[in-house]
Amino acid sequence: MTEEESRQRQRARFEGLAHVVVEPLHRYLLRRTSADMVDDILAEAMLVLWRRIDGVPGLGAAPDSPPDPDDVLPWCYGVARGCLANARRADGRRLRLLERLIRTQERQPAGAADHSDLHAALAALGALDREVVRLWAWEGLAPRQIAEATGLTSNAVSIRLNRAKKKLAQQLRRKHDEPSGHKRDEGRSGQ
Repeated sequence: MTEEESRQRQRARFEGLAHVVVEPLHRYLLRRTSADMVDDILAEAMLVLWRRIDGVPGLGAAPDSPPDPDDVLPWCYGVARGCLANARRADGRRLRLLERLIRTQERQPAGAADHSDLHAALAALGALDREVVRLWAWEGLAPRQIAEATGLTSNAVSIRLNRAKKKLAQQLRRKHDEPSGHKRDEGRSGQ
């Protein structure tokens, strides 16, 4: 059997399995989690089934005959259960991180630096320029490393970084040079 034939056979086995288990697994997950999480968890479960297609108990070697649901579903429910547990753990980690961030914001000392101008200036950059600046400033990466992370060339990263830093400096300078109150051209009429 050639490699291509083997892949086609594996694909046919998976499609037969998916045809039998997708709906029952979807119902299983709907009864155990919120509707907005079901599709993601089901997709993760199907990915696990694809990766472990040769280990699915009750799945016959012949791709022509559909698997018996009674033979394959119990194991597939176990896979879905594991994926659901992983999703719940990940959701718990996200919530704990969010709570920590909120507590940190609430406990900032009175003399803490206000970086809202910097964040506003960063937000004014394009998404790719913003990511390049963050990788350089926050992660401490060199242009060569940023190029590897973003898929750009080192030269393109250097150019983007230089332009983005100039834009940031200009926006921050403009923000801090604005006098409070009236604009320069407001006030007296010159008559």
